[in-house]
Amino acid sequence: MLERFLEKTSFTSQEDFEKNFKIKAPKDFNFGYDVVDAWAKERPNKRALCWTDNNGKHIDFSYSDLKKYTDQTASYFQTLGIGKGDMVMLVLKRRYEFWFSIIALHKLGAVAIPATHLLTDKDIVYRCKSADIKAIVCVGEKVVLDHVAKAKPQSSSLQHIISIGDEIPEEFKDFHKGIETAPTFVRPEFVNHNNDISLLYFTSGTTGEPKMVIHDFLYPLGHIVTASYWHNLNEDSLHLTVADTGWGKAVWGKLYGQMIAGATIFVYEHEKFTPADMLKMIHDYKITSFCAPPTIFRFMIREDLRKYDLSSLKWATIAGEALNPSVYNEFYELTGIKLREGFGQTETTCTVLTTPWMEPKPGSMGVPNPGYNVDIIMPDGRKAEVGEQGEIVIHVDDNHKPEGLFLGYYRDEKLTKEAYYNGIYHTGDMAWKDEDGYFWFVGRNDDVIKSSGYRIGPFEVESALVSHEAVVECAITAVPDAIRGQIVKATVVLTKAYKDKAGEDLIKELQDYVKRITAPYKYPRIIEFVDELPKTISGKIRRVEIRNRDKQ
Repeated sequence: MLERFLEKTSFTSQEDFEKNFKIKAPKDFNFGYDVVDAWAKERPNKRALCWTDNNGKHIDFSYSDLKKYTDQTASYFQTLGIGKGDMVMLVLKRRYEFWFSIIALHKLGAVAIPATHLLTDKDIVYRCKSADIKAIVCVGEKVVLDHVAKAKPQSSSLQHIISIGDEIPEEFKDFHKGIETAPTFVRPEFVNHNNDISLLYFTSGTTGEPKMVIHDFLYPLGHIVTASYWHNLNEDSLHLTVADTGWGKAVWGKLYGQMIAGATIFVYEHEKFTPADMLKMIHDYKITSFCAPPTIFRFMIREDLRKYDLSSLKWATIAGEALNPSVYNEFYELTGIKLREGFGQTETTCTVLTTPWMEPKPGSMGVPNPGYNVDIIMPDGRKAEVGEQGEIVIHVDDNHKPEGLFLGYYRDEKLTKEAYYNGIYHTGDMAWKDEDGYFWFVGRNDDVIKSSGYRIGPFEVESALVSHEAVVECAITAVPDAIRGQIVKATVVLTKAYKDKAGEDLIKELQDYVKRITAPYKYPRIIEFVDELPKTISGKIRRVEIRNRDKQ
């Protein structure tokens, strides 16, 4: 499959990869027809999904199965009047109906809007009004159903609310009954152009209201690098990415690149993350490739790994937050596997990564994806020198937008132009580059602290603090100071064993610890102990909320 979309598929070195990687984008590419149905034609019995849940249910879906169910779903959507350009929100957790629905929407030229089950009716109304959502397909759980039902009367565009079960209230349509009784699917005469909108994400809003990120139909091709050259997948791989389908990370690790590479996607539907259960999945199903945020690895490391046979696991990648070197080192000591970091945004695919030809540097994101023209620039626009902290940007040729880079922010030309101008997409993320070309994350531009002439990135201080046994998690922010301009503050959540020890002695201990771990001038002069950190519904820390609270 890869050879259809790449000029060259086999690389011998990092230099070869950087020099010769090039995507061949077909005219009017459609992931549903050109990947899913193509596999179904060539390898109908090839396993596409290995789905299981925490109740012990297990279903394998071949590509023949996937074609059948996505065709039935597309036909059902057609009976509801859903077609090209229509917006459909999917609130499906990790249920296999997510794959039926998103691929079916691609086959119709419609727009899929993956969303979390944590949305309230207020959140749903906001999204419906912002994007003119026509239908919502959701899990049949009472809390979710109640929020969707409450949102419908306030959402004039919303015509259909559909439940996949187990509960199907009177005002909801029955998804499974709908696909079972749908007529034979007939592909529309025209589906899409490459630059049509196929996917819309509401970002998590760490600094304000969620933005609407839109991607085109070529977006899946941008994830070839994600799956084949970061996750290191092939047709024999069984890959598990820990992500709810409501987040962009799900299509990074549970759909596009994995299917293009021919790997089998492992899906574990569970209500609450338990390290022992995740390790058991790797043990029982012989997972070969695993991707998760650092927090997941941190919890897994605390388990007794000797209880599990992890010999099938050959590759592990890490994303979602910057990697603490302590996590890298401990996981390597326990498993012999080197964690390979990657960086990207909802607006992009994997932008910076650690490839199979590179030696990972613990804490480094890796090097730029050759599918993008990535750089670090200073505020005056010049290219950053080695060691200088600047903003990660992507240069865009007027004649070609890289596959995987977003089209813009839907219905917000002003916001789009603020991020995307003069041939450059500004990520808003700060980093520096070492003498080997490796990128090192500093933090969001708004989060960088300027103190006594120093620029202090929150990540390095957070990494130091979380390596102390007393700290579960923390957030580093700036507090205004008359002498230094700003000083470093740490808002800290303590482990259970240390909660009773919160006080001046522990503050001094943590401050001294940071001074030993990193440059002394970076230590937090203020430490506040809290029970929990303010977060978005996607789990990202809202440092802006801490800063605003401190101004009051």
